[in-house]
Amino acid sequence: MTKKNHDSDVAFIQALAELLRENDLTELEVMREYGEDDSLNVRVSRAAPNVTYAAPAAPVQYAAAPAALAPAAAAPAAAAAQDPATLPGAVTSPMVGTVYMQAEPGSPAFVSVGAQVNEGDTLLIIEAMKTMNHIPAPKSGTVKRILVEDGAAVEYGAPLMIIE
Repeated sequence: MTKKNHDSDVAFIQALAELLRENDLTELEVMREYGEDDSLNVRVSRAAPNVTYAAPAAPVQYAAAPAALAPAAAAPAAAAAQDPATLPGAVTSPMVGTVYMQAEPGSPAFVSVGAQVNEGDTLLIIEAMKTMNHIPAPKSGTVKRILVEDGAAVEYGAPLMIIE
């Protein structure tokens, strides 16, 4: 790669940083080619907010007997059981993007709590880099919980809904 200054590079990098912020993304990498021996490889990233799904902690009990510590050891297992992503019918996000519950503003939502869905039915849309990705139901069943709101940003692997 030859080192040439391109006036548009600074504006390009600033636009990428703004795209990162506006879409609540954590990382973006782009390669821009100007010719055979001239290119720009840009990677813009920021620290992601640390999001954890956990049940509220149980009150701490102080006791002199060591046997009283056994229930406290079970608390992490209970917290893991409350994590929606670990439930058997959890539908998780296959990508980073913005969730839309309906095809267009003003139209009815694809699904609601209690709705019956068939395998392959569209549950919602995730917009990633101006592309609308329909997220299909992985199995037939009833929508028990919807864990995201319309217009919310989601990360890869985030739980979207529960189908049983």
